[in-house]
Order: sequence, then structure tokens, then C-alpha cells
Amino acid sequence: MDLGKVGVWSMELRFGDKAEAASGAAEIEALGYGAIWVPGGIGGDITGDLDHLLAATQTIVVATGIINIWKHEPAEIAAWFLALPDHQRSRVMLGLGVSHGPIIGENWNRPVAKMAAWLDAFEAAGMPMEQTCLAALGPKMLELAGQRTAGAHPYLITPAHSAEARAIMGPGKLVAPEQGVVLDSDPARARAKASEALTHYRRLPNYCNSWKRLGFTDEDIEQESEALLSGIFAMGDAEAIAARVREHCDAGADHVCVQTITGGAGLSASLADLRVLAGVLL
Repeated sequence: MDLGKVGVWSMELRFGDKAEAASGAAEIEALGYGAIWVPGGIGGDITGDLDHLLAATQTIVVATGIINIWKHEPAEIAAWFLALPDHQRSRVMLGLGVSHGPIIGENWNRPVAKMAAWLDAFEAAGMPMEQTCLAALGPKMLELAGQRTAGAHPYLITPAHSAEARAIMGPGKLVAPEQGVVLDSDPARARAKASEALTHYRRLPNYCNSWKRLGFTDEDIEQESEALLSGIFAMGDAEAIAARVREHCDAGADHVCVQTITGGAGLSASLADLRVLAGVLL
């Protein structure tokens, strides 16, 4: 599957107005981005939302970042995938993730074993593993991603993580990080947008542990330090964002999906940023 070098990760394309999402997806495809990634962590009708985006586009890959395996059964997702017409099935990439203890509750435990068992059932139901990837942050989940799926789709990481993912999974495996980008040349305003985007995730241990493995401290996380914000998010003009994408690629990433951080300005603002970025990223 050809994801292209750069894709788009977007909450608005799943949770925004459906008509706007359809036209937005078609424009992203026309701009030349290789894939559209949408979140699935809260569950809901993820397959219906994927159907909507597949119908609105012709050739672009439609991917999940991610399907929450606590919210869906393997047989359910596999049956949906296998029922797709060939021309749509061939452009679906299903990212899978174990979510977070604070979200799932007391049943959340042994995430690697849980994911391995889910993959067993998914494969047994007929799902081709080359069209799946894992939201792998830590070394053990990266190992599982490399052994069982096309590769990894990590979220809220730095280029150093892309290098680690490549080293652990080896050549020929997908490294497709999400990269938050703030296209704003005013440093204070850009940091404020990045800080707002990070607030929810600072409460989730999986991300905090990932950032500490990458060299950030508890103080960085508690205070949303400049080091953390500038490490996790690419901020500034289009060239600064392009430089960060190149860092990921130089570190071993095959595909970088950019998420435009606009301070809640909506899909129209995201599309405006994506038009500018297309000139330097594609």
C-alpha cells in the first residue's frame, strides 16, 4: 500500500460536519496528500465514518489512528473490511491501539498481551495483517507491531522515536508517525495553541511514560516546558514544519501524517494550513 510520504491526521474529518468532511477529504486528496488518518479512540461508529470518507474520495488511503481494541470486536471490524468493494478495500489501513487505563478503567491491563490476542482473532477472521498497524510507543509494542503487522503509527512523539521504531522493527516495516504542526509565525501564539492541544494527553500515563523515555522530565510534563512543546509539535512557518517532517524521514519514517493545530478554528482553518503546507511537503 502506497501511503505517500505525507498524510493528514484530522479529528474534524471524523467528528465535524459530514458534508464539510466529505468536501475536505476530497480537497486533501486533490492536493496530493497520500493518506487521511482519523481518530477512533472513543469508539462509536468508526466503520460508518470510514465509509463516508471512502465514498468522498477516489484514490487516497483512508486510515484509522486508531481503532480502540477495547471498544470493538475483531470479527466486527474484519467483517466490515471484507465486505468492502475491492477498490475501497485496497486503500484502507487500520491502525489499532490499546487506549489508556484512565479511559478504559479497571479492566485495562497487560496491553501487549491484550493486543496480541486481539490480533490473533482479527487474523483468524480474515483480516490481512499487512493492512494493519499499531499505535506503538514502547519497545514491546513496537516489537509486536513489527512481528505481526505492517508497522507502527505512533502519536505525539519526536523524530528520535522514529529512529527507535526503525531500529526495533527493522527495514521493510512501516514507520508512520503523527506530527502535530502549528503553522503560526508568532511564537507565543503558536505555543499557546500547542499547549492547549497537549492538555488532555498530559493526563494519560502512556504518553507521559513515552515522553520520559524520549528524555523529557516530570517537570517538563507538569509545566508544559518549551522543550516538551517544541519537541512534540512543529511550530513556525511552512519551512520549519517541512524541516521537522524531514527529520522524521531522515530518522527512518516512511510516512508522516501532519495534524494541523489551529486552536479549535475548525476544518476550514486546517484546510487553509494544508494548502500552504502542500507547497513544501508534497
